[in-house]
Amino acid sequence: MIDPACGTGGFLLSSYEHMKGQSHEIAKQKFLKNNTFFGADNTSLVVTMASMNLYLHDIGVDNSPIVCQDSLIDKSDRMFDVILANPPFGTRPQGSVDVSSNRPEFEKTSDNQVNFLQHIMSIVKTGGRVGIVLPDNVLTDTGATARVRRKLLDEYNLHTILKLPTGIFYAQGVKTNVLFFEKGTPTKEIWTYDYRTGIKHTLVQNPLKRSNLDEFVKLYNESTRKETYSKDNPNGRWRKYPIDEINKDESLNLSFKWIAEEDDDDKTIGEYLTEMETISADLASSVAKLKDLLEGVYDD
Repeated sequence: MIDPACGTGGFLLSSYEHMKGQSHEIAKQKFLKNNTFFGADNTSLVVTMASMNLYLHDIGVDNSPIVCQDSLIDKSDRMFDVILANPPFGTRPQGSVDVSSNRPEFEKTSDNQVNFLQHIMSIVKTGGRVGIVLPDNVLTDTGATARVRRKLLDEYNLHTILKLPTGIFYAQGVKTNVLFFEKGTPTKEIWTYDYRTGIKHTLVQNPLKRSNLDEFVKLYNESTRKETYSKDNPNGRWRKYPIDEINKDESLNLSFKWIAEEDDDDKTIGEYLTEMETISADLASSVAKLKDLLEGVYDD
């Protein structure tokens, strides 16, 4: 298992805590601690913190599984069975190596999250599983991003999308989703759980808890999935979208929405500021994309 944008190793540690009780055999426990988890980050201080974090949990004691590297330009042929990632929001740091020149097989884009998605698609084994946190624009943008979605649907089974609410990350106002997919078979249907519409969380006063997702986990793990959405229950949060229906939209927009928003006249100043930050971020993203489109058209 790898997290190619591991930060301080939170996903890796959570995975270890989930798996460590599955077997008490000494050999399997040793393999779990020393040969199961890998991570990468491009900031040396963060890599040190992640290594220490794992070390304190007796993981990678002899040799740290965390490396300092820019995952987006990693051309190694190593493949992984499981990949979990929450790629950094925003653009690449100033001075970073150009991704398109090092990964010519990628659809050319300056979108950091789309490039991480392409990288992860390239390193997951056939039959391997992926869970990745991505902002809404990866599900809606046209051009190169839509072509990446086309490849994802054609060559991978994107079986589930979890729509997350705002207020759960430090990047305020960013709307995110967790995409779950496997490599090897094309997508036949996408099950979507809307834990966004009508949901409010904040980092301090009302943080997201594991128990908030109990219904999603239960529905996700059912051997035979059944929608909670229906004509009689239009606000059911669990809905299936067949690939034939998805393909009717040439843009392949995967930001499915069916639950009606309720009018809210009781917004706090903080919520209004969050909305303003979201609008500002959208404008900045649009300006950056416009600059990409105009690159080479006008010379100074």
